[in-house]
Amino acid sequence: MFTIDYPALAVAGSTERFPVHRIYCVGQNYAAHAREMGSDPDRETPVWFTKVADSVVPGGGKVMYPPRTNNLHHEVELVVALHAGGRNLTPVAARELVFGYAVGIDLTRRDLQAESRKAGRPWDTAKSFEQAAPVSAIHRAADIGHPDSGRIWLAVNDVLRQEGDLSDLIWPVAEALAELSTLFTLAPGDLLFTGTPSGVGSIEAGDRVTCGIDGIDELTIEITS
Repeated sequence: MFTIDYPALAVAGSTERFPVHRIYCVGQNYAAHAREMGSDPDRETPVWFTKVADSVVPGGGKVMYPPRTNNLHHEVELVVALHAGGRNLTPVAARELVFGYAVGIDLTRRDLQAESRKAGRPWDTAKSFEQAAPVSAIHRAADIGHPDSGRIWLAVNDVLRQEGDLSDLIWPVAEALAELSTLFTLAPGDLLFTGTPSGVGSIEAGDRVTCGIDGIDELTIEITS
């Protein structure tokens, strides 16, 4: 027999742990980032993709440079953690599912993504791999509220690369969750990565990546070979 160690995230100010069920992600949810990726930022149906739950790196730290890529990219994101589930929800009902918020990095094998997009294939190999989702501790909505504005940023080796504001989300949190609930039955333990502002770029082994969202948290990872 074997034992499975399910991924879980720290809850700020508590010994409680948040077990991760599924990870959903919204693609190109900031207009400037959509443009830098060659897409139209008009509000159309969101682009959805997933990451496997055990790609989470709780609290950041050392992250190994993944295989089969020469172009690993950083994408800082607001992460939403759910304590309840449902389907076909209104935005008001969807917001009630939120347990809290965290800072995350959607690590992306950009060269593999470009190949997949060109061929019209899924993004799984580009987005879902070991240590592809570093996430900070979760901060309860009961403590910090539901942030709909605030600076979101990322720096590599102390050089600022990404900067935006949560108010720039094309699909805000509650609306994104409501739309997602028409496709999947949301469940306790689910995470939603809500998209990244412009300025994504390549990182290498030895780089130190620091990011944060005002009023929530900061997160640091070190890329190792």
